Order: sequence, then structure tokens, then C-alpha cells
Amino acid sequence: MGDGVLATQRLILRPPAAEDLPWVLEHMNTASVMRHLAGVRPPEAVAESLADDIDAFHKGGHKRWTVWLADGATRVGRVGLFHLRSPAAPPVLQGQREIGWTFAEAFWGKGYASEAARAVIAHAFEVLALPVLWSQTSTSNAASTRMMQRLGFTARPEFGYVDPDYPPQDNPTTVWSMDAPERTAAA
Repeated sequence: MGDGVLATQRLILRPPAAEDLPWVLEHMNTASVMRHLAGVRPPEAVAESLADDIDAFHKGGHKRWTVWLADGATRVGRVGLFHLRSPAAPPVLQGQREIGWTFAEAFWGKGYASEAARAVIAHAFEVLALPVLWSQTSTSNAASTRMMQRLGFTARPEFGYVDPDYPPQDNPTTVWSMDAPERTAAA
């Protein structure tokens, strides 16, 4: 679709914009959405993070799309490709690309997160030509664990680690990976 926009049958993934901030504060920075992400953050921290997302998206850094229903009027979540940078992560993971997602509670259980993640996975492998994509969660986040399995990620217990930025119930961090599909030569 151009300009960093991705589309699926039911969704439009748009680059982040300053106009997303009120929605992010109201629907994404909630106790339920942030339960496995170290909790609700101060509004100033959310605003700073969104500004960083906007800057990075347009300068070749991490990409965090705002996910909208195909009607173009309803935001439902966010999905992104990040550079893994937790100091607690094993050195082999540092700087690797990981996918992550958060969706407003009103849109859980509708398949939107999986649909958006598939679009970003395709972008990672087809456009960015990544050889492998990583994802992380914790055993306590059963929904994300199930989604990683549905998407085809493989558990990598040898890379699991304790992240001091998260509470004990969200540790250890579980690590998952997906290799790029093998490309076949055109006949």
C-alpha cells in the first residue's frame, strides 16, 4: 500500500502518528492490556514512547504500526518489529529483530492480533529479508504463548532469561523464533 502501510482482509496497519496518543492512553495503557508488560505507565512516558515510535518508523529504526479496522475509523491495537535490547537477554539475542503486539481489550479474541502479526511477519521476511524473527513473552501470558504457537514460532528454552524490568510473575522471559521460509528458485 506504500508509505509503510500494510493491509490485510480486515485490517490496516498504519505508521504511528501523534494523533494516536489519546487513544493509546485510553485503550492501550490500561491495567489489563499492560498486565504482562510491566504495568500502566505515566502519561509522559507513553507520550515519549509514541514520539520515539514515530521517529524510528520514519528513520529506519523499529516499526510499530497502529492497527485499524479496514473501515479506517477504528483503532484496535499495535504491532511492531523491534530490535531486542533488554540488557538481561543473552548476548546472541542482542539487536535481533523481534515482533510484539498489544491490542485493546475490546478487540481480544477476534483474531485481529494474529492477522496483524501475519502481515508483519510477511513484511519481515519478504521486504526486510530477515533470516529469523524472534518473539518473547512469559509463561504467565498464556494468550501470547498460544498465539506464538499458532503463528508457527518455535520455543527456544535455551535462550530464556530473567528480566529484572518485569515482576516475578512475568519471569522468566520465554523466547521463541521463526526462521524465514525457504525460497524456491523460479523455473
